[in-house]
Amino acid sequence: MSDIGEIDEGFYSRQLYVLGHEAMRRMGTADVLIAGMRGLGVEIAKNVILSGVKTVTIQDEGPAEWTDLSSQFFLKESNLGQNRATCSLQQLSALNPHVRVSAHTGPLDEDLLLQFQVVVLTDSSLHDQKRFNELCHSRGIKFIVADSKGLCGQLFCDFGEEFEVLDENGEEPASALIESVSKANPGMVFLTDDLPREFSNGSKVIFSEVQGMTELNSIGPVEIKDCGKCFFSIGNTSEFSQYERGGVVTEVKQPCKLKFKPLSDALLDHKLLKTNGKIDRHNTLHLAFQALHSFARKEQRLPRLRSQSDADSLLAIVGELNTVAQLDQLDEAAVRTLSYTAQGQLAPINAFIGGLAAQEVIKACSGKFTPLQQWLYFDALECLPEDEDQLTEDCLAEGTRYDGQTAVFGPAFQEKLERQKYFLVGAGAIGCELLKNFALMGLGAGEGGQITVTDMDFIERSNLNRQFLFRSQDIGKPKSDVAAKAVREMNPRMNITAHQNRLDADSEGVYDYNFFMGLDGVAAALDNVEARVYLDGRCVQHQKPLVEGGTLGCQGSTVVVVPHLTKSYGPSTSSSNDAIPLCTLKNFPHRIEHTLQWARDQFEGLFKQTPENVNLFLRDDGFVERTLGLGDAEALEVLWGLWSSLQNTEAGGQRPTSWEDCVSWARCKWETLYNNDIRQLLHCFPPGEVTAAGLPFWAGSKRCPHPLTFDPNNTTHMDYVVAAANLYGQIFRISGTRDRASITKTLEKVRLPSFTPKSSVKIHLSDEEMEEDKQDDKAELEEWKGKLASSSVESSFMLMYPIDFEKDDDSNFHVDYIVAASNLRAENYDIPAADRHQSKRIAGRIIPAIATTTAAVAGLMCLELYKLVQGHRNISSYSTAYMYLPVTHIVFCPPSPAHGFEVSTSSLPPTDIFSRSQRLCLSAPLWILQSFLSG
Repeated sequence: MSDIGEIDEGFYSRQLYVLGHEAMRRMGTADVLIAGMRGLGVEIAKNVILSGVKTVTIQDEGPAEWTDLSSQFFLKESNLGQNRATCSLQQLSALNPHVRVSAHTGPLDEDLLLQFQVVVLTDSSLHDQKRFNELCHSRGIKFIVADSKGLCGQLFCDFGEEFEVLDENGEEPASALIESVSKANPGMVFLTDDLPREFSNGSKVIFSEVQGMTELNSIGPVEIKDCGKCFFSIGNTSEFSQYERGGVVTEVKQPCKLKFKPLSDALLDHKLLKTNGKIDRHNTLHLAFQALHSFARKEQRLPRLRSQSDADSLLAIVGELNTVAQLDQLDEAAVRTLSYTAQGQLAPINAFIGGLAAQEVIKACSGKFTPLQQWLYFDALECLPEDEDQLTEDCLAEGTRYDGQTAVFGPAFQEKLERQKYFLVGAGAIGCELLKNFALMGLGAGEGGQITVTDMDFIERSNLNRQFLFRSQDIGKPKSDVAAKAVREMNPRMNITAHQNRLDADSEGVYDYNFFMGLDGVAAALDNVEARVYLDGRCVQHQKPLVEGGTLGCQGSTVVVVPHLTKSYGPSTSSSNDAIPLCTLKNFPHRIEHTLQWARDQFEGLFKQTPENVNLFLRDDGFVERTLGLGDAEALEVLWGLWSSLQNTEAGGQRPTSWEDCVSWARCKWETLYNNDIRQLLHCFPPGEVTAAGLPFWAGSKRCPHPLTFDPNNTTHMDYVVAAANLYGQIFRISGTRDRASITKTLEKVRLPSFTPKSSVKIHLSDEEMEEDKQDDKAELEEWKGKLASSSVESSFMLMYPIDFEKDDDSNFHVDYIVAASNLRAENYDIPAADRHQSKRIAGRIIPAIATTTAAVAGLMCLELYKLVQGHRNISSYSTAYMYLPVTHIVFCPPSPAHGFEVSTSSLPPTDIFSRSQRLCLSAPLWILQSFLSG
């Protein structure tokens, strides 16, 4: 962000939904130093630069070496011998035009560190870590250490004596409608039962719109206790007025302050280790990393590859450290493996640790989310061969770009990686990160190897903030083509083919039996469940392993499916329980999500579905008859829309012939939606209406609305008219204008039809009632069918131009319409309005995203890929992962095992496919198996 307070919402669109504007503004003032430009350092730098801090300075004194190329994606073979920071500068600078990036090739010193708010050390000695941490801690500079050695990683944070966290977890504040409030000590608050998120003990809340017990509306944040699913207690309400109805309770997030220990003290405190299940191993690694520093300082080198004597020495140092730490149990095998592989540099490990470290930088700069307190260790030792004898081969450096990887796995495994044939579905955020890792690993980069990537999408500006293989000059180009070209530049040996096909039944001619049977595995980087389920089914059908990952903001997960070993992804288990009832949308909204969905439905109906129906009617003689089969109510709506769109205003229709007609239509539509329809609803159910049980009708989730009166001086009122008129003009190819003065003059000439509420109108109270009444309009249907049959229309002149909703173009009136339409309806029902940013997210169904989570997830996926290529058959070697980075919560667990079952072969011929084995253990869920057997 070049100017403080100015946020490029087009560029940071998806990240803004993770961090919010205030956190982004705070980040825009931060200067960050990242020391060390090997693989881990450049990964952190990439993610931090994409996130949008003010400046990033990268520091490295050393020259590029062969071992760097296995994980440093901005170094080429031609850079060998040149300074790592200098060589990386240009490409890092190109990631984000709003961040100033500079390189420092001299040593670290106090004067340099004092220029920054956040300092990150990678590839550093423990002596330097202690020395520079002491300075940073005393000066209030946030300090982070990140390190990786082979299959192990380390992360440390020290944010000072008093660090303020403004938002602990980033979740939306809980909010709910009030059912009732008792007049007692303590007062009990009862809520409606459709809570989007429950309240928790100790939270603080405020009240608004409460009628009767109005004292609640004016008290400050009050602590709640005794929380249940739909109730909690507050303070003494016995002296307050009697509660009548209504009201909203909203959580108020409270900042908290954290204290951090300096590194020298934190080294001695094992309680500061955040473990993810491997408690003994990570306690041991805490000592082993210290021992590595001692070993390197004494020997001036890391332990030699597969050196038994060096491993013995390292283990002895760990033993000495444990005389102080007093751990009950040391994981000696982990120490030896760390020693054997410490010279290794692996792209997936650096991607994971780099993603986590960059997230901590964001926390330090913004005060958003809870920082790591204070140590985290990670290992993926399960990636090594299950048969340890396979590691006796020579792993010495050979002067190739994969030296950092062969130091861990050996050259035979490297050759196996290069021969792999993998299918990557999706070249978006996760897809870009996977392709980067594939290039660094050499997956499919040898003779006989191949990567096929497909993605039907084209690059948009909002992609650039996290899909780091793309640049502004690539906007409009196919994602798969640009991504493939980018990774070929990283590793010229890559054998990669790019497709632009959607993966579904229509592309089975391309991705057929022969295609899948030629694969070694599949990686999924998809953004929807339906596509994942389809791809999973194809993999099960052809018995191919699948590694899959997904993100939602700072949440991420990975799944690995191994044929005959683990359970498959399976059919979608999602239900429509979260769908908003139609009667709620139509008559009884009580949350902003309801008004936004209603506005989106209005957009789709007015500007897309009706024009599409008109075009189908004009081209297809059987359209009307098919429409009659939809049900009377829906058919009536469609036929009326057809007729009104084909007849001009003089004939009683709504087809415009001029821009003035479009403005008139928009003004009349405003009156219908925000005045007439509300008056009709209140005519059927007046404010004082009671139910058969004598209870108020307008209570709980039923908010009593009020009609609006149009005011041309009201910005939101005019926003609706301007957007609606322009969109209406677009579907008829009539040019509009944004000139509000001229539109206001046109409005003065508009004549509104008179309206009187009718007692014959029925308002449905439930979706069931709506369903029952669908078949009551036969006579009216025949009338409209006759009108359409008698209409004389020239097809070529009456065609309309449907509009597809596009959320990322702020000049097309789409979001303008949604925001205005939703907020006006919210005003009808006294629902707090949503700003443009929030409205775009909800109505546009935008998935929040950030580069840090994407990098970490892709790293974990590639670690599972190592295991697949190794051919692991022990299910405990594989991991399903879930991460929630706002509180650095990471969980690993084994995949679910495949279902075993018996197949009788007594009635099968000897040549049958199943005759050789009476027991099958497939990863296929039952629905796939049934279709397979029946085929």
